[in-house]
Amino acid sequence: MNDYDVIVVGAGSIGVPVAMALGEKGIRTAVLDWRPSPGQGQNKHAIGGIRATHSDPAKILTSLRSLEVFSTWQERYGDNIEWLKGGYTFPAYRETEADALKKILPIQQKYGMNVDFHGPEKIMAVVPGINPDCLLGGTDSPDDGSASPLLAINAFYRRALSLGVTFLFKEKAARIMAAGGQVIGVATEHTQYTAPVVVDAAGPRSRELCTSVDVEIPVYPDSHEGAITEPVQPFFTTMVVDLRPAPGSKNYYFYQNRHGQVVFCITPDPPIVGTDMRETSVFLPQVCSRMVNLLPRLKNLRVRRVWRGLYPMTPDGSPIVGWNRAVKGLLHATGMCGQGFMLGPGVGEVVARMVSHETTDDDHVILAGFSPYRDFGGDEALK
Repeated sequence: MNDYDVIVVGAGSIGVPVAMALGEKGIRTAVLDWRPSPGQGQNKHAIGGIRATHSDPAKILTSLRSLEVFSTWQERYGDNIEWLKGGYTFPAYRETEADALKKILPIQQKYGMNVDFHGPEKIMAVVPGINPDCLLGGTDSPDDGSASPLLAINAFYRRALSLGVTFLFKEKAARIMAAGGQVIGVATEHTQYTAPVVVDAAGPRSRELCTSVDVEIPVYPDSHEGAITEPVQPFFTTMVVDLRPAPGSKNYYFYQNRHGQVVFCITPDPPIVGTDMRETSVFLPQVCSRMVNLLPRLKNLRVRRVWRGLYPMTPDGSPIVGWNRAVKGLLHATGMCGQGFMLGPGVGEVVARMVSHETTDDDHVILAGFSPYRDFGGDEALK
């Protein structure tokens, strides 16, 4: 039987939480993915950071709910997803970054974030051994944290299965099927699956998929490189985000996970647009010298491996979540700009409420910020 209430395209950081949330509501849901198991796309390239420390209300509200899901998962369902309440710290060494961080505090605190700007002493306590020279202070949000993308996506997958969700792997969505301006399902390379609602959670493939029904969405993948070190005795837990730009990058960030490994990533500037995921010889020299300058204790760590993944980017650095106006039943949940892992559970619940017509006041704030029809001229400060 190939008939469902909802078909979700993509079994990754967004698709699996969407399916889980739909299953919670008893909605007959099928998830299609061309890979052999969940989380085998960009989810497995995520470094695991989860924060509500954004400057956009939609992201803050979505991430606060995601944090609640991640932080209580083991208690509620028994799965160890390696949740670590380590916090996020944005040190400021220049007035430019200090002013920018202070400027967004009112909006963060208005929407319920536990965050504040602190002097150098507090930042040095949170990040032992951080370079004190010219340190002006920074923001610290202790309720943020991290989890294992691999363990989390599989825990969400098992939960969705227990709720009756059908996962169809090795099934590549070739096109969305529509008739008379209404979605009727999805055609794969092998079969046709019917449903009045299709959720586009295809990430880097979203733009290509949506053109099959003559819908253009501004999602363009670019490459980001990350790495992980050997494990050592834990000496800090927070995700450290250095916002200072340097040749070839806007910023970089790193943290120590539950195993004592330091995981790190960089934001290239200019962006490396495209789908090339081959590792480079540029990344480690570019980021490691900056990390060691910021936290000299890192200098003797050995890097175990590096990798590249794709960020499905939008022009303003915010996701696209909402109903398509031209094709009824097409619901976009894509363009997460590298934040799909941290936004996934929150986005999943919003999408499920959209399908069941139960949206809340907070959902309206989120959907306004993530609307496919918004003005994309803005720029989220902490994207």
